[in-house]
Amino acid sequence: MREYEEGCHCGAIGFVYRTALEPREWPIRACQCTFCRAHGGLTTSDPVGSLAFIERVPGALNRYRFGKKITDFLICRRCGAYVGATMQAGDKGFGIVNVRALPSVFAQLPAPQRMDYESEGRAERTARREQRWTPLARA
Repeated sequence: MREYEEGCHCGAIGFVYRTALEPREWPIRACQCTFCRAHGGLTTSDPVGSLAFIERVPGALNRYRFGKKITDFLICRRCGAYVGATMQAGDKGFGIVNVRALPSVFAQLPAPQRMDYESEGRAERTARREQRWTPLARA
């Protein structure tokens, strides 16, 4: 497993993303919801990897929910950067990272796939994420 520790523009919040995949193999998704389009979000995940979000400056992590209210979109209160999202499913947590918060590998990533999840119901969306998103771990 390779470890990528990066985060927001000002460094107040970050993450540790562990994956055995090379950056050129990462699935890059360009969600077409209004939030992701407004933030220029391009996300990735690895269901056999691990992900931990870190609040380096107390109070800097803003959790924003909209739509079906099952996902916390993680935004820095200081610099406004969107770094990723998390979801709880029972006693397990899952997440994605915004690859724009990974400048060290961004140039190596494949082109994003446009994704549209608007037709999904709550259960369908949760099930898809449990299969595709990265399990959350402690930093």
